[in-house]
Amino acid sequence: MGGTPLIELERLVPGFPGRLLAKAERFNPGGSVKDRSALGMVLGRIRSGELVPGRSTVIESSSGNLAIGLAQICGYFGLRLVCVVDARTTQQNIAILRAYGAEVEVVRDPDPVTGELLPARLRRVAELLAETPDSYWPDQYANPLNRQAHLTTMREIAEALDGQVDHLVLAAGTGGTLGGCAEYIRQGGLATTVHAVDAVGSVLFGSTASCKRLVPGHGASVRPKLLRTADADHVIHVTDLDCVVGCRRLVRREAILAGGSSGAVVSALESVLPQVEPGANVVLILPDGGDRYLDTIYDDAWVRRHFGAVSHLWEDDTVFPQPAANTGELADIGHR
Repeated sequence: MGGTPLIELERLVPGFPGRLLAKAERFNPGGSVKDRSALGMVLGRIRSGELVPGRSTVIESSSGNLAIGLAQICGYFGLRLVCVVDARTTQQNIAILRAYGAEVEVVRDPDPVTGELLPARLRRVAELLAETPDSYWPDQYANPLNRQAHLTTMREIAEALDGQVDHLVLAAGTGGTLGGCAEYIRQGGLATTVHAVDAVGSVLFGSTASCKRLVPGHGASVRPKLLRTADADHVIHVTDLDCVVGCRRLVRREAILAGGSSGAVVSALESVLPQVEPGANVVLILPDGGDRYLDTIYDDAWVRRHFGAVSHLWEDDTVFPQPAANTGELADIGHR
């Protein structure tokens, strides 16, 4: 786990004044950056003896990547996992969880006070913890091990670039990736500006929850205890449509199939550009791949249904590179 590639993006932004690179977290074994959080929050408890394979139960609220990361790790170590999801969770994700051996509970009724599903999911987690002996709630929203896991994420980026990371752009959700990366930057004295990408309608950075969101993976309807707003030097809010456009541009221009929050990061880059100095190194953290979004973000009918005819926003006249001469060797495309 970890050691994911840092990919140079040469065509995403024509005329980019520096180097633009992407940390591709889909190459973790469970397919996302959340593998790091899941391992960090479980492995320490196993080593301390607080979680016992064959006896203990892990209970968590997650409808996506963290759930899959936990399912993989709990399956490997012989821990029972009960995952509380909601009615918006895709059938594909539920199938993946069950394939790993996780038990899935689906919450369908939102919290009567807030109208949100997350508080209802957390209430069900509390009920399960009370009735399940030897159980553990990783609580990605408050667990400092979530932040600690991402010290390594930033260390890998910094070491690959000899510490010369001028701008870091990442999606904010639980505060784990943001917090761990920001902590490493402080500890190492790096001159890195951290740009946190949040969703319109999210409460993370002081806004009021104002709309239903279609694209998961960033933002939240309840502010996590783990989040420290000071970890972000700059906050950028993006819409669901921005996520779609970012994903479609990335796959069209760089042939990288990425997930919704990766699209958010790509779209946020437009707000970062005015701050990029000539020759600067800018790193985007792409949390996951696009294979779990094929029936939403990458489905033309779904996009038209929710946003109308918007394909002009990512279609362009990009000049494609010509293949290398036939010398018996493959062309080195994008320094990958």
